[in-house]
Amino acid sequence: MNIKPFGVERWMDLYETTCLYNIAETCVDSLTLNELELLTGEPGTLDGLIKNARMTYGEIPGNRRFREGVASLYKNVEPDQILSTNGAIGANFLALYTLVNPGDEVVVIVPTYQQHTSIPESLGANVKTVWLQRNKGFQPDLNELRETVTPETKLICFNNPNNPTGALIDPKTMQQIVKIAREQDSWLLCDEVYRHLNHDDEYAPSVVDLYEKGISTGSMSKVFSLAGLRLGWLVAPKELIEAAYDIRHYNMISCGKIDEIIGAFALEHKDKIIARSRAILKENLEILDEWISNEPHIDYVRPKAGTTALLYYDMDLSSTELCHDLMAKEGVMLTPGDCFDMGRCLRIGYAFDPKDLRAGLEALGRYLRKYDHTEA
Repeated sequence: MNIKPFGVERWMDLYETTCLYNIAETCVDSLTLNELELLTGEPGTLDGLIKNARMTYGEIPGNRRFREGVASLYKNVEPDQILSTNGAIGANFLALYTLVNPGDEVVVIVPTYQQHTSIPESLGANVKTVWLQRNKGFQPDLNELRETVTPETKLICFNNPNNPTGALIDPKTMQQIVKIAREQDSWLLCDEVYRHLNHDDEYAPSVVDLYEKGISTGSMSKVFSLAGLRLGWLVAPKELIEAAYDIRHYNMISCGKIDEIIGAFALEHKDKIIARSRAILKENLEILDEWISNEPHIDYVRPKAGTTALLYYDMDLSSTELCHDLMAKEGVMLTPGDCFDMGRCLRIGYAFDPKDLRAGLEALGRYLRKYDHTEA
């Protein structure tokens, strides 16, 4: 397989274990298992569940309790429409590998997670893109999408809430995207790892509840603060799940039994975890808003959901050059817009401990003031 290097993941590998201030992190502040038990009000429960579990493969499609927990995140999904995977990254790969053949036409709304473009390209698909525009609040241009999708389009890919922009597709636009896909009988794959983190606290429907050929991927990493489980899911019509199940036998057989036990426990208390995540984001978005309002070099489109936003800057440096220089001089890690083919902007994550966000922004501010001094 010939495939492009994964820009974001390559970048994160460079600095995330050595930086002083990681404001590139995209997960809501990670939980310890002790913290998870305290949050749910069930101290000691996991110890018993894990230590009494016999270390077999377990249920191959995924622990039943875990899949029931995943199903509870949707309106009209049954556990048999779900496969557990090694994170949402595994779910995306499984869906794409199941559906896409050489010569297939795939339309991708970008920017998005690079899997959506690079994997179909590596499989020999004809990949067409529709770009989100800053001056339109990063909402999809429906006219452009209609013109791009054809009777040959097998699959449309996007993520919602969007990574890296923090945009959330409004309900009317989402219905129109579904209509476009339905008219051409195309599959619709939505990476929904940030779903449930919209900042107005309204319920965001999933594509699988809106469309008979909708596919949703998600994980325990972002919303549920449990990235260390490396646990996600693929939700789709049963015909696709059956096809994906055959492929899954070749690359993973099953997920880790302990991971699924912990994941099931967490999802049984999903409301408490989601409330915690939203509270962190609300506080941190206020911090970010205030900082940007006082920073002359930076502006942004205020995110409506998720844990990320794009910071636009006015210095005469590429985003990669700026991020390397920022890391060298202040130990601050951000993600270059170049990783998304977006040029002079930076992706920030703002979902971790508020003290860490303040410290990282303060260091970024120092860097920007030093740049002013150098230019003068």
